[in-house]
Amino acid sequence: MFTVSHRTIRNAGIVALWLVAIAVILVTLASAIPSSQWWFRIWDFPRLFVMTIGGLVLIGLFFCRFRFRWPLAAALAVAIAYQAGHIYPYTILSPVEAEMVEVDAATREGHCFTAFSLNVLQDNRDYRRSIDAIEEADADLLLLMETDSNWLNAVQPTLARYPHRFEAPLSNRYGMALATRLDVETAEILNLAEPRTPSVHAVMRTPAGRRFRLAALHPRPPHPGQDTEERDAEIAIAAMMTRDAGLPAFTLGDFNDVGWSETSQLFRRIGRYVDPRIGRGFYATFPASLPGFRWPLDHVFFTEEFAIRSLSVGDPVGSDHLPVHTEVCLIPSTGRANNRPEQAEADDEDDLQETLRAYHEDEVVERRTGPD
Repeated sequence: MFTVSHRTIRNAGIVALWLVAIAVILVTLASAIPSSQWWFRIWDFPRLFVMTIGGLVLIGLFFCRFRFRWPLAAALAVAIAYQAGHIYPYTILSPVEAEMVEVDAATREGHCFTAFSLNVLQDNRDYRRSIDAIEEADADLLLLMETDSNWLNAVQPTLARYPHRFEAPLSNRYGMALATRLDVETAEILNLAEPRTPSVHAVMRTPAGRRFRLAALHPRPPHPGQDTEERDAEIAIAAMMTRDAGLPAFTLGDFNDVGWSETSQLFRRIGRYVDPRIGRGFYATFPASLPGFRWPLDHVFFTEEFAIRSLSVGDPVGSDHLPVHTEVCLIPSTGRANNRPEQAEADDEDDLQETLRAYHEDEVVERRTGPD
């Protein structure tokens, strides 16, 4: 009978620890490289997972004896610290960036509005669950993403309750529909950086008549054959539009990017945005089927003139994303008193121009060679 010795098992365990530790270190190094190549940028997303695996391996190293154990443990600890540094602001250990506020009924009626956003998952045909969630939320501002013609037909009775609707049905997973009962001054559907990847940009008014700028975004994610020049450029251009508009701004959508990425952080600083998740938690929305390792892909940002009353992630509705609910109030004095937006950095403008330069260079290459 074939038997396996304890020594063999021990050696196999050591090899496994080595391999996983090296993988965590290499993945962390890849995520630190300032590149728009998809095989680097995808490692922005699973930082919690990588940190958790790294922590378990580090514990395991303390119970094994082999050559170079301590140098490996030291390198792994640095990798874990690097991952933790990125996600730390999105934990309850960090100071909050936006304090929750309470307002009286009259103030709420005139200056506050609710928003509900959901990536419905184009191939999800369980329309009823999403419709029920939308109708239960009864938000003043509704954003649906990945809406093809079938989805728009299914939700049309619900959308018809809103006086203002902006629809761009597409079969490529980047369709969008925005509906609102707020007054709309101007609105347009734009492809900021990539064809057939619409976003909605509008100037709206609160019930009391205060004007603000709205942006609803859903750029494409990094994946094999899709680097991030276009995604990063769309996010950067949206931030520039906010900065240049001279109005309070509210932005929401599935950015296909996590809040702790350099792209999202640059967006916040350029657009002078506040992230209400900082100091409160991930508010992770994707993938809906993996509660322990979800990523915060669906975002709500606003400038400091807004004050936030509530923020929550909804229950699963059959999509691979979870819905996001929020309520904000456009009361500049209250907002400024309760928000602490991150200050711009000296090299932000250089980083912004580099993002746009990389995008334009990629566009030139694609025009010459054709898309992959």
